[in-house]
Amino acid sequence: MAQVPQTYVDALAVRAWCGLALGALGRAREEIDAINVYPVADGDTGTNLYLTVESAATAVEAVFAGYATGAGRPALADAVRAMAHGALIGARGNSGTILAQLLRGMSQELAGADGAERADGTVLGRALRRAADSARTAVAHPVEGTVLTVASAAARAAERAGDDCGEVARAAHTAAGHALAATPGQLAVLGRAGVVDAGGRGLVAVLGALVEACTGEAPAGTAAVVRPPRPEAEPCADDAVDGGPAYEVIYLLEAGDAAVERLRARLDGLGDSLVVVGGDGLWNVHVHVDDAGAAVEAGVEAGRPYRIRITHFASGDRAGAERPPREPVQRAVVAVVPGEGLAGLYTEAGATAVLARPGEAPGSGELVEAVRRAHAREVVLLPNDPALRHTAAAAAEQARTEGVRVALIPTRSAVQGIAALAVHAPERRFDEDVVQMTSAAGATRSAEVVVAEHRSWTSAGICQAGDALGLIDGDVAVIGPDVTAAATALLDRMLRAGGELVTLVVGTEAPDALAEHLENRVRETYLAVDTVVYAGGRQAVPLLIGVE
Repeated sequence: MAQVPQTYVDALAVRAWCGLALGALGRAREEIDAINVYPVADGDTGTNLYLTVESAATAVEAVFAGYATGAGRPALADAVRAMAHGALIGARGNSGTILAQLLRGMSQELAGADGAERADGTVLGRALRRAADSARTAVAHPVEGTVLTVASAAARAAERAGDDCGEVARAAHTAAGHALAATPGQLAVLGRAGVVDAGGRGLVAVLGALVEACTGEAPAGTAAVVRPPRPEAEPCADDAVDGGPAYEVIYLLEAGDAAVERLRARLDGLGDSLVVVGGDGLWNVHVHVDDAGAAVEAGVEAGRPYRIRITHFASGDRAGAERPPREPVQRAVVAVVPGEGLAGLYTEAGATAVLARPGEAPGSGELVEAVRRAHAREVVLLPNDPALRHTAAAAAEQARTEGVRVALIPTRSAVQGIAALAVHAPERRFDEDVVQMTSAAGATRSAEVVVAEHRSWTSAGICQAGDALGLIDGDVAVIGPDVTAAATALLDRMLRAGGELVTLVVGTEAPDALAEHLENRVRETYLAVDTVVYAGGRQAVPLLIGVE
C-alpha cells in the first residue's frame, strides 16, 4: 500500500491559510451577518470576522514582502507571530476579538523554537487546544453554544487525530461543524431564532480554509445547516440581548499584565461581553457598557489606550426590530488620513475619514465599511497613500457591486487629499466633480520629512541613523542633521519650482517651533506664497508638506 504523503504546516501554509480564510469569510460574510443574534443582534459578526482575518493576512504578506526573490522565505515563527499580531490590532467586535485570541494561542504553540521551518500534526493539535483554552480564558464569562464551544470541540478532535496535519485539520473542521449544528440546543436565543451561532459559523469557515491549506483540497462542506432567522423570532431578556448595555467599546491598550488584570475586574463591573486578548504589553479590549467614558477612563488608568471605537446600540438594533431606512445622500467623500488631527479636519469638511495609524494601514474591508457608512449613491475615494492604491481599488470594486458609483482618485498623500477636498462641489455632475478634484490633487506636489533608522545609501547620498530625510514623491531629496534643517531645505527646493500655497501638516513628533519657523521662512523669502498649518496629531512622519 502506498504511503500517504506527510503534510506539515510551514510559513507558506500559514500564508495560504490566511488567504483562503479571507476568501471563505468574504463568501460567507452576508450569511453570517444575517444569523447574528448573540450577544447582540447587530448583524455584523461576518463583517467583523472578515476584517479581523484581513488584518492578519495583511501582516503575513508584509513579512513575506520583506524577503527578496530568491532570498528564502520567513520561518514559521515569523509568519504565525505576524498573523497573530495582525489579528490582534485589527480585531473587530466580540467574535473578531475571540478569533484574534484563538490565532494568538495557535501561534504560541506553532512558533516553537525560533527558526523552525515547519510543524507536524501533533504540534498543530496542541496549537488548536491552546487556542481553545486561551480564548476561554480571555472571555470574562464563557457561554456554551458559542464560538468557544465550537473551538473546544475542534481541539478535542484535533488532539486525537495523529501527526498528519491534513488529518488533524479535517478532524478539527468536522468536529467544529457538528458542534456548530448543536449550538441552537445549547443557547436559547439561537433556538428561538432558528440559527446556529454566527461566530462559530465563522470559525468553521476558517478551519475549512486550514484543511485546504494543508491538503490542497477544500472540505466537502459544513456539517451544520444554517437557516435564516424566522420573522417572529425575538431574543429574550434571559439571553442578555434585550435591555443590555448601550455601547460597544473597543480599543488597543499598551499595558503590563498586572494593570490588565485590574482592568478586567474594573470593566467586568461596568458591563458585559468582556473580552481582553493579547499579551507582551499589547492588548485588545472589548466590552459592552452603558458608560462608554468610564470604560475608556479605565483603559487610561491601566496604560495607553488607542484606536478607540465606540458604537451605540440603538434600541431597534438590540431587539432585532427594523429601523426606517435612512435616505442616502447623493455624494460623499471617503478618505484615508494618517493622524487624528487630520481625521478631524477631513470630518469637519464633510468627508468620512478612515484613520491609518503608523504601521496599521486599513484593509479593503475597512474602506468598504466606510463607503457603507457614508450612505451615498456616489462616492469619491481618496487613498492618500500610493501603497493603498490597490487596496482602495479592491474596495471600490466591491462597493460598485453593491450599487454605489465610486471614483478612485489616486492621491499619494494627505495634502493632495486636502487639495482635492477643497474643490469638491456636490452640486456639480459627478464626472465634473471628479475631474476638478483630480486636477487639484495632481497640481499639488507632496513631500515629507522622516528620521532615518539606520545608515543607508539614498538618492541624495549616504545618511546616518538619526539623520532627517526630506522626501519628494517618495524619493530622498535632502539629508539634514535634524528635522528643522531638513524641512527648511526641502521647502526651499520645492518652492524654487514655484507655488502659491504651502500646506504644512505637523505631527506630534515634530519640534515645537517647526511650524512657526517654516511659516516665517515662507513669509520672508517667498512674498507671494501663502501658508496654512494643520495639526496632524500622532502620524507616521513628523511633517507633511504640500505645494500648490
